[in-house]
Amino acid sequence: MALDDRTPEPVEVTVTFLEMVEPAKAGVPQPIGRNIALLKANGIPLHFYRYLIDRVGRRWHWVNMLRKDDEALAAILHAKSRDIRVLYLDGAPAGFFELHVDGHEVELAFFGMMDHAMGQGLGKWFLGAAISTAWAHHPKRVVVQTCTLDHPAALPLYQKLGFRPYAQANEIIYPLSLAERAQIVIA
Repeated sequence: MALDDRTPEPVEVTVTFLEMVEPAKAGVPQPIGRNIALLKANGIPLHFYRYLIDRVGRRWHWVNMLRKDDEALAAILHAKSRDIRVLYLDGAPAGFFELHVDGHEVELAFFGMMDHAMGQGLGKWFLGAAISTAWAHHPKRVVVQTCTLDHPAALPLYQKLGFRPYAQANEIIYPLSLAERAQIVIA
């Protein structure tokens, strides 16, 4: 049976841009009694990155990085300006965040957890760890964006941990077809 190669309908979203201009006064404590680890992924293999971005971002339509060919993706991910950390829960990947360090600004480019890690009380700590890591690069500000496709708790959590909205824009997301997704998985 052939894969469905129909192109999904574009999805309109509202993107909210947020910034933090000073570090939080207090950190978020690590959850007690959980078998978790947060490891820096130096020279992350492309197949593992694609796995992470697909598993974390599939329902939120994180497609832009998945559409990049190996050469373009490697140039982005292996640049000195990238800082990628992988969350492990009970020994298995459970999420990741990706920072883009650009002079005096750090962008929290991607942040999220896999389904099996959600609802376990890790999100606030994990975001706090991402923010602390961003500030360790000594920027003047840390920025992030979220959209109406993201988890409903994303925007309130960003704000609770100190981010403030500074702009909004309407954009269109072009979801992956099943045929595109199959090509990415076997690439």
